[in-house]
This record gives sequence, C-alpha cells and structure tokens, in this order.
Amino acid sequence: MPKQEDVRPDYYKVGGIEPIDYMKAKMTPEQFEGFCLGNVYKYTGRYLYKGGLTDLKKARYYLERLIETKEERDERSDG
Repeated sequence: MPKQEDVRPDYYKVGGIEPIDYMKAKMTPEQFEGFCLGNVYKYTGRYLYKGGLTDLKKARYYLERLIETKEERDERSDG
C-alpha cells in the first residue's frame, strides 16, 4: 500500500481522525466501497491531464482501501 504521506497531506490528521476513516465508520460497507471505487476512477481518468504520478498513487491508495474493505467483508461472511 502506498505510504499515507504520499497521498494524504498532514492537514487530514487534524482532529484525531482521518476523514476517510470517519467516512468508513459512518457509511455502509457498500457505500464506502463505492466511494473508494469512484476515487479510483477519478484519479486514473485524470492522471494524464492533471496529476501524473501523484494521481496514480492516489488511485492506488483508494484501490488498496477498497481491497481491504472487500477482504474484511468476505472474512466476516465466511466466519
């Protein structure tokens, strides 16, 4: 997984909880997966025109979050 500092500036840490962790806690798993997938689409779709390598790293970050969430859901349904 990419290092958090590669894609998440320090100001996301203000307040003791990252916004993405707050969103995961408040959303259903399906909603959170959709949020992550939407960000993967956004960053891979624009990397050639705007953010270059940084956008690809952001897409990877959200893809890893999506994979982790899916694995957690699969483990809970298997157990």
